[in-house]
Amino acid sequence: MIRSSLQLARQQLNTQSLSLSRMAEFVGPVQTTIERKLKEHFEPAFLQVFNESYKHCVPKNSETHFKVVVVSDSFAGKTPVQRHRAVNAVLQEELNSGVHALSIQAKTGQQWEKSQKVIGDTPPCLGKSKLSQQ
Repeated sequence: MIRSSLQLARQQLNTQSLSLSRMAEFVGPVQTTIERKLKEHFEPAFLQVFNESYKHCVPKNSETHFKVVVVSDSFAGKTPVQRHRAVNAVLQEELNSGVHALSIQAKTGQQWEKSQKVIGDTPPCLGKSKLSQQ
């Protein structure tokens, strides 16, 4: 039992490492557009866009599932819901034309510093995930 748990843990770690390397392989036009629009609109102190499509049952190099981390003082005084709505509004065209899922971490500079610049995990997929099939 312990041995099989160790084997499962190693397999998951290997899968995660492989997934992270796949994530860096492909930057497509949708990701590039998302980055450009968020930079133009929010003038972020920090911006990271992750294409997480590789975690899902989609063809290679798909651009359907993203996580964005946006740190901007334009979020000051806004609730998390207001921040998410603002990001969704900027990316409405992409959300209407193929982007299926968008995980948003929108913070002020002060919140980013307080979080020690840690990027949180994306919630697990509720549908079919490549990782859940292994």
